[in-house]
Order: sequence, then structure tokens, then C-alpha cells
Amino acid sequence: MKTTAVSLALAGLLAFTATGCAVTREQSTVGQYVDDATITTGVKARLAEDKTVSAMAIGVETLKGTVQLSGFARSAAERSQAEALARSTPGVVSVRNDIVVRP
Repeated sequence: MKTTAVSLALAGLLAFTATGCAVTREQSTVGQYVDDATITTGVKARLAEDKTVSAMAIGVETLKGTVQLSGFARSAAERSQAEALARSTPGVVSVRNDIVVRP
């Protein structure tokens, strides 16, 4: 029963994403948009799971597999950890780290 509910939720999300969102000029296909959204979600989940990174202070955007991190970190170590987590996410081609260290 639980897996059925999860499957239905994922199917609904995929249908909404595929039909309800416009593809920007730089993106080639709806499939690429879905892939980028999946990568963004994966990076955000990794940031949220890590106790050393403030996931609420870091923004994540993905375009054609390139992840852009933005926002603020309390230290250079937190900034580096956020980048490492993003790089280790499946599907990530490259990471652009624009996080500003602000103690």
C-alpha cells in the first residue's frame, strides 16, 4: 500500500513537471528539464541531510547537469562541504560554487 502511494505521488509529480513547466531557451528538451529538476532535488536532499551545512541558506539551480550553488555559508569549510555534496550527486556534470562566506 505504501509503495503504491509513493508510486502514484511520483507519477503525479512527473506528469505535473512534464506538462506544467515551460522549457527555457537554453534547455533542449522537457526530458532535460526533468533531469535537471531531479538533480536539483538530489543536491538539496544531500544538503539537508548533512549536519554541517545550512541547507536553508544555500540555493541550488541546475541547467544541463551544471549545478549552481548560491547563498551564504558560515565558513569556508561549510562552502567546500556543500560543493562536495553537490559534486557527489548522481547526474551532476559540474558545479559552480557562488556561495559567499559570511561569518
